[in-house]
Amino acid sequence: MNITSIRADVAVIDELLREIAKRPVDVGDPNWVATMRQAPPPVEEAGVAVEAAAALEALLDAYETGGAAAREEVRAVFRDHPRFRWAVHLPAAWESEAEFRRRLVHVSAGSQGCDPRDELMSIWWLCNRARERGIDVEPVLRDVADLSSDVDIGGFGSMRMLIMRGLEIHDID
Repeated sequence: MNITSIRADVAVIDELLREIAKRPVDVGDPNWVATMRQAPPPVEEAGVAVEAAAALEALLDAYETGGAAAREEVRAVFRDHPRFRWAVHLPAAWESEAEFRRRLVHVSAGSQGCDPRDELMSIWWLCNRARERGIDVEPVLRDVADLSSDVDIGGFGSMRMLIMRGLEIHDID
C-alpha cells in the first residue's frame, strides 16, 4: 500500500474542500442546524465523494494492516489535512462488530482530531450503540487501542487511553 500516493489524493481532496470548510455559519439564525442538515455533505458538494471514500478506505486499510511506521504516516495524513479529516466519514449506518471496529479505527487514525474531547464523545457514542446491538465492545476496544498512539497530544491522554475509555458507560444520545 503506497501511502505517499494516498496522501497526494487526500491533499487534492483537502484543497477542494477548502472553501466549503471556510464558509461561515450564522449561528444567530434560528434555523441554522436545519439548514446545515439539508445541505449536501461537503464531499458531495465538492464533487469528490467517491474519491474521498476510496482514500479513506485506503488509509484505514493501511492503518490496520501496516506496522507502527505506516500507522504514524496515516496519522500524519489526517493531521496535515484537516478539511479531509472534517468532511470525510464512513457511512453513518452500521450494525456489525466489524463496522463498529472500523469506526473506532477511523477515530484512532485521526489521532485526536481538532479536540480530543470530541473524539472521546464519539468513542462513547460508538460504544453505546455497539452495546445496544449486542456487541461485546471490550475486545474490540483492546484491539484498536493496540493500534493507537500512546502520545498525549493535548493533555487529555493518549489516543490509546481515550479508546480504552470506551469501557466507561455514559448516557450519550
